[in-house]
Amino acid sequence: MNTRSRLALAVPIAAMISTVLPRAQIFTLPRDQMIEYTAQNPFERFPDGRPKIPDTLIERARGLSSEEIFAVLPGRGFRNQYDDGFRVLHPDKKLVGRAFTVQFMPLRPDLDGVINTRAKSVGLDRMYNQVPIDMLQPGDVLVVDLFGQIDGGTIVGDNLFYYMMNGARAAGLVVDGAIRDLDGIAGMDMPAYFRHVHPSFLTNVIISGINVPVRIGKATVMPGDLVVGDSEGVYFVPPALVQEVVDNADVIHIHDEWTRLKFDEGKYKSSEIYGTPKDPALKKEYDEYLKKRLEEIRKKNPK
Repeated sequence: MNTRSRLALAVPIAAMISTVLPRAQIFTLPRDQMIEYTAQNPFERFPDGRPKIPDTLIERARGLSSEEIFAVLPGRGFRNQYDDGFRVLHPDKKLVGRAFTVQFMPLRPDLDGVINTRAKSVGLDRMYNQVPIDMLQPGDVLVVDLFGQIDGGTIVGDNLFYYMMNGARAAGLVVDGAIRDLDGIAGMDMPAYFRHVHPSFLTNVIISGINVPVRIGKATVMPGDLVVGDSEGVYFVPPALVQEVVDNADVIHIHDEWTRLKFDEGKYKSSEIYGTPKDPALKKEYDEYLKKRLEEIRKKNPK
C-alpha cells in the first residue's frame, strides 16, 4: 500500500474516532485541540492536526546523539523528554521518526463497555491494538504507554511488528510495556525499545487514548514529537526545537571533527585543544574551520 493510500485509510479512522468523545482523553484529541496543545509547532500538519516534521529534518536527525539533544532541551526548559532502561532490539541502529502515541490503562469493565460500544457506533469492531497500528503513517514511531505491564502487556508480536515495518512502513516502536515473539522479531530490521518480553497476548488492558499526551517512564510525549533513540535511550523532541537541535549538532560535530584532527597531529595535550583552544592562534584556526564547514553544511541543507 502506497503513502497516499495509507493516508486515505487512516484519515477516516481518525475522523471517526475523534467524534466519539470530542472533549475527553478517551480515544483522541479533536483537530482544534491538537493544534491548541501543539501551538508552537512551526511545520505542516497531518489532517488530524498532528505536527508533521519535514522529511529533510528527519534525515538530518539520524546523526543525532542523546548528548547533542541534551545540549539544547534542558536549557529551553524541557527537562522531561528522555527515558532509558529499555531493552533495545538493534543497539547499532538509530531510531528516528514522528511520534504516534497510544495510551493504555488497566482494564475496568464498565469503562471498557462504553469504549467498545462507542467504537462500534463509528464502524469499528472494537477498540484494540490494531486500530492505532492501522492508522500509522510512513515514518511514524508507535509510542505506547502500557504502564510497564509485562504479562498481558505485549503490544505486538512478530506478525504485527512485520506489518508495522513492511505494511505501514513505520520507523519503529517505543513501548513502556512488553512485546512477544522476540525470536521472530529479532531478525526484522526495524528499531524497537521495550521494557520486557512475555509470551502472553495483549489482555486485561484498555486503550484510553490515541494521539494524546502520554508518559513514557519519566518523559512526557506529544503526538508529532521527534523520536530519537540510540544505544543509551530515547529522546522526544518538541517540533519547535528540532531545527535548533540539528543546527547545534552540526556545530558539535564540527568541533569534534577539528578536535580529533588536532589530536591526530600528536603535538598537543588534551587541555590545549578540548573543549576550547587556549592558544589564540589555535582558537582563530578553529573559528575559521567552523565557519568554513558550517557554510558547506548549510549549503547542502538549506533551511
